[in-house]
Amino acid sequence: MIFTWWKSTTFGTWLDTKFGGELVGEDHQGNKYYRSKKVIPAGANSAFAGRERRWVIYNGENDSSRVPAEWHGWLHNSYDAVPQSHLPPPRIWEADYTPNATGTAKAHRPHAQDRQNPAKRAGYEAWTPEG
Repeated sequence: MIFTWWKSTTFGTWLDTKFGGELVGEDHQGNKYYRSKKVIPAGANSAFAGRERRWVIYNGENDSSRVPAEWHGWLHNSYDAVPQSHLPPPRIWEADYTPNATGTAKAHRPHAQDRQNPAKRAGYEAWTPEG
C-alpha cells in the first residue's frame, strides 16, 4: 500500500480520502467516487482553484478504463450533478466492461504482426516512402 499505486490506493491517497474527502457515490463495479470537503478559493496558486477536487478509489487494480462514461464526465467537472441523478436506462446493446488487454496475450494485433499465424501475413506488404 505504501509503495505500489497500481495495485490499490497509496497510503497518502487513503489518508487524504479519510480526512479530506466526501463520498459521493459508487458505480456498478464497486469504484467509489469522492470530492474534497474544502474548495480551494479562486485566485489561489493551485490547479483546483475555484472548483472542487474529485477522484476515484478503484475496487481492485487501478485502471482508468474501468471508469464508466457517466462518472468520467463528473470526474472532469463536465457537470456538477452526481451521475445517478440523471442516468438513462441501460440499453440492450451496451456491452459489459472488459479489462484493458494492452501488454497481454489478449491484446489486439493486426494481421501483419501475427507471428503465430504466417498465413494471415501472406498478403501483407510493408509501406515504403517514394522518393
